[in-house]
Amino acid sequence: MQRIVVLNPKGGSGKTTIATNLASYLAAQGHAPVLMDFDPQGSSVRWVKKRKPTQPPIHVIDTPAALEARQMPEMTRDADKVLVPVLPSDIDIHACSRCIRDLLLVGKIRREDDRIGVIANRIRRNTLTYQSLIRFLHTLGIPIVATIRDSQNYVRGAELGVGVHEMKSYVAHDDVEQWAPLVEWLARPRGQPAPPGSAPQQDAAGPAADGAPQPTGNGLKPSAGADAPEAVRLPAPVAVAIG
Repeated sequence: MQRIVVLNPKGGSGKTTIATNLASYLAAQGHAPVLMDFDPQGSSVRWVKKRKPTQPPIHVIDTPAALEARQMPEMTRDADKVLVPVLPSDIDIHACSRCIRDLLLVGKIRREDDRIGVIANRIRRNTLTYQSLIRFLHTLGIPIVATIRDSQNYVRGAELGVGVHEMKSYVAHDDVEQWAPLVEWLARPRGQPAPPGSAPQQDAAGPAADGAPQPTGNGLKPSAGADAPEAVRLPAPVAVAIG
């Protein structure tokens, strides 16, 4: 079983949105995804209950635990991929920095394994906050595997129990297109370099801003808390965990 963990200890980063839309994509592709919700809000359970019987089934395991830094090794030990969504704000940027540090130092995940990917979430391009976020992400040494725009389709999807891949193409085409590089990265085996021209492209936003957190090097310390191409197929079955 392939295990994908969507993780960020900070609330409101978009973990449920990423996980539910990923699960709906997998279900539409013929997989039988299982959503394991470690988020105390349990939003994914409410989302699944809104789905119609005619829609591809998605199973949920609801767990009450909230993730702390010390729990990261157990949470990520068997994970094939770890997705860290981050919003374009100073608070979220610093929370993402701590999360990445914990994954590297507490979770003992090596960068060269290509298991951690950052998702720039709810993005509005050509804004100062967006440029600041991209500059920060370049300091991490972690790939930006998707850039998800701020779209009302995700709000509607949460209300209706659907993902953007299940919406009419003329409604959600732009949103679906942004998931292609993420799916390609998820399908790539651990530690395998990206084929030329297929790796998700990071936005060129120039050098890191003065004072931007740089979670690289030996001085890191863990924090206290903590329509894709048809040819791209993920191993089945798939478990998507929200932490």
